[in-house]
Amino acid sequence: MDTPENTHRPTPAQAALDILAVDVADTDALDTLAESDVLVPVPDDATEEDATNPNAVALPVLEQPDGEQTVPVFTSETEMADLLPFVSRYRLVPLGALASQWPTDDLTLTIDAASPHGLTLNPDGIRTLLARP
Repeated sequence: MDTPENTHRPTPAQAALDILAVDVADTDALDTLAESDVLVPVPDDATEEDATNPNAVALPVLEQPDGEQTVPVFTSETEMADLLPFVSRYRLVPLGALASQWPTDDLTLTIDAASPHGLTLNPDGIRTLLARP
């Protein structure tokens, strides 16, 4: 039986990232991304209470080779497994809500880091481009 080689259809968030890779100022793509839910891996050291608290999200922080600290989030389980195959727990969080409560000026946000459409934003970009009330 023949099967299609690639039946994967991009999510709206992935399509928005593809557009932003070409035109970072595309407001429709930014709005779509901000309105999308993302998968936030639960850090290994998070307690069960932290992992399930509906009023707070424990953020995983990865240190980059240059010393920069980033929080990885993903548009799908496939994207997450490509970079972090051993993640066993994650939370589904509206990206705009996460951005509107970004915790510090020292953390960047990386969306789908292992993909060609990956996007990293500094704290100002997170708040100004993605934050929603």
